[in-house]
Parts: sequence; C-alpha cells; structure tokens
Amino acid sequence: MRRETIAIHGGYDGDPATKSVAVPIYQTVAYEFDSADHGAALFNLEVEGFRYTRINNPTIAILERRVAALEGGREALCVSSGQSATYYAVLNVTQMGGNLVSAPQLYGTTHTLFAHILPKQGVNVRFAESDRPQDVERLIDGETCAVFSETVGNPAGNVCDVQGLAEVAHAHGIPLIVDNTVATPILLRPIEHGADIVVHSLTKFMGGHGTTLGGAIVDSGNFSWKTHAQRFPMFSQPDESYHGMVYTDRFGDGAYLARLRSVYQRTTGAVLSPLSAFLLLQGIETVALRVERHVENGRGVAEFLRKDRRVEWVNYAGFPDSPHYPLAKRYLCGRACSLMTFGVKGGFESAKKFYDALKLVKRLVNLGDAKSLACHPASTTHRQMSPEEQRKAGVTPETIRLSIGIEHIDDIVADLDQALDQANAVT
Repeated sequence: MRRETIAIHGGYDGDPATKSVAVPIYQTVAYEFDSADHGAALFNLEVEGFRYTRINNPTIAILERRVAALEGGREALCVSSGQSATYYAVLNVTQMGGNLVSAPQLYGTTHTLFAHILPKQGVNVRFAESDRPQDVERLIDGETCAVFSETVGNPAGNVCDVQGLAEVAHAHGIPLIVDNTVATPILLRPIEHGADIVVHSLTKFMGGHGTTLGGAIVDSGNFSWKTHAQRFPMFSQPDESYHGMVYTDRFGDGAYLARLRSVYQRTTGAVLSPLSAFLLLQGIETVALRVERHVENGRGVAEFLRKDRRVEWVNYAGFPDSPHYPLAKRYLCGRACSLMTFGVKGGFESAKKFYDALKLVKRLVNLGDAKSLACHPASTTHRQMSPEEQRKAGVTPETIRLSIGIEHIDDIVADLDQALDQANAVT
C-alpha cells in the first residue's frame, strides 16, 4: 500500500470480537491469563499476547504497526512523548563510558538531554561542528555507540544527508538514529536511505491537532547487533534483569525493539495511554492531506516574507539559493517543510513587537499543528542554551520560527502583514 493508504488502514484488519471498523479503545490495565503456565509463557516472551498495558495494549499495538508501516520499518514502540522516544532510543544502545555523536542542530530539549542529562548517567555526547558527514565522522571512536541527527532540524531547517551519515556510521559499526518529526514519513522515509532507528514526536504533524502527546521509536531491523556484539553486549549477552534473556538469540533482527520494550518501557514506564493512541490514529488518517497543504502554504508564506522590505532574512530550504536546497531536492523531492525561520528588520526588539502583534497565528512552542504557530526560540525552546550553542542550533536573538498550518493562505499572510506593520513602527 502507498503511504496515503497505510495512514488509514495500516496495522488494523478489524476487531475480531465486534467487527468494529474504527479502532476500539482498549481502556484496560491488565489481561486475564488462561492459567499459570499461560502467564509464565507470556512473561517468558514465548507466546504472543497481552500482559499489562505498561508493556503492550491492543489499541497501542495498532498505532505501532501503522507508524512502522508508514516508515517502512520492521516494528515500532509507542511511548508517552517524543522526548521519551528520543531518550529510550539512545539509552537502548549506550552504556557507561560510551559516547554518542550528534549533529548540533537539535530541538532545545533534546540538546538539554544530550548536553546535561546523559553525561551525568555516564554517557558523553559529542556535538559535531555541523551536520555534514565528514564533521560527524571526526568525533567517532571505539567507544561511540551511535550517530544522532534530526532529518530536518528544528528550528534550523537544515536537511541532513541521511545516506552520508548512515555510511559514516556503518563504516564504524554503529547505527544511525534520526528524528523524523518535522519531515514525517510522508516527505521522507529515512530507513530507505540507510537510517537504522527513527524516532518521532507523534504530538506534532502525525497527530496534527495539538491535543495529544505521544512518541514513537521505529526499528528498521537492518542493523546486525550480533555482528557487532562486542560493542553492543546488551543484545547478545544474557540480561540479568530479565531472567537471562539473550535478545539476539530469541528475537534475531527484532532484538532492538524487544529489549526496548522489556527493559525500558516495562521498568521505567513512559507509557502511552490507549485513549491517546486512539486520538493519534485519528490524526494520522489525514496526515498525507495535511502535509500537502502545510507544504503549499509554507511556500506561499516564505515567498511573501522574502519579498517584504520589512524582513531581514528568511531561512527556507525550498529556495534554490538556500544551502539546504540540494538535500531538500534529494530527500524531500523538492518539497520543503512548512517549518521556517526568519528575522524581522530591526533586530530583537522588532521581533518581539512582531511576535506580540500576531492574532491568527498562535504564540506557543508546539509545531506541526493544523493551526499556524509562531515561536521565539531564544526565549523559549532554546533558552537554556548558551549564545554559541544557540547559533550552532540555528537560533539568533531575532529569530522567529513559524510552523505554517492549513488555514487559507490569504488569512495567514494577512496576519503576518499586520504584525510586520507593528514591528515596522519600532524601526
């Protein structure tokens, strides 16, 4: 099935109990065992089935299958938020004394996780000078566990060279983990270009309505943990926390997700609720249509801003003179995402005046909503970063980040126009 069809039908063949066409919400905590032996077999992972919603749930399982199918992956694990997804995805391959190499263009909270939280847990994170494969490769050594990048940086708008990063990672025997939240699998399927693990904040474009938190980790099933057993002993040696389970022996190319579910979700519990899974499934049904309109409106706004004398600069990957344009052509089929940044002429004070004057466009820190949204990263999402760290992430004091929604383009432009008038009064 094509992605548009997968978004509606993927992972669900109907409910055998009721024949319900809509996905049922299994709002239950636990599931009855047939016998003591049946319960033991479930906990030994010897048979398929449900044990406890902290581990798996029928409604969430449908969401997991749908997201995995959209990304062209082997399987997925859905969790309570995009940040949980990023944290779990990295924890599953790292150990004390190891390190992670990351591109510098990151969402602010991901940067905080990498720069301040993981090092206190014994995992050092090295930030490359840029997202170019050669800059990333310089920092890889024998203790590196993975390479991490956002396919389209938030808010930098850079488009990473997924294939180049994958080749560098694989040459050193490590996986490439990418965050595909901004691009979505409608515009880009990183696994087709060599990525091994894909993470999502389902809260954003996939859910699409700003109502529901959720995250996903998709495993391609392509990375051989057994071949690289010395670097990744957690998959090929007995797990004392789970009665000596050897994940590569029991699950083969599904070892990554099996360990993720058994060790991290089961014991630390960043669980998605069944109702949230249901709401996210509703959003995903229209993701292809929405992304099409997001992209169309995004280009209209970018062209309006670029021609306006009240605007100092516009960072939009869809312009042929953008440094990101060649990679946007290669990976996004030339369809630049609806996330962009720009600077109001007059600097920081004018930017604040513009921001405060918005009426239709909402001032908040989400993105990927059906509604158009605006954010001032330096004072919100990236406030905890130093000026130099902000610069590397694509943030300057006057930067305004726009996530263009699916309203009528004339109404979006009219609101930006009147807000620019207010900002122009300052200059």
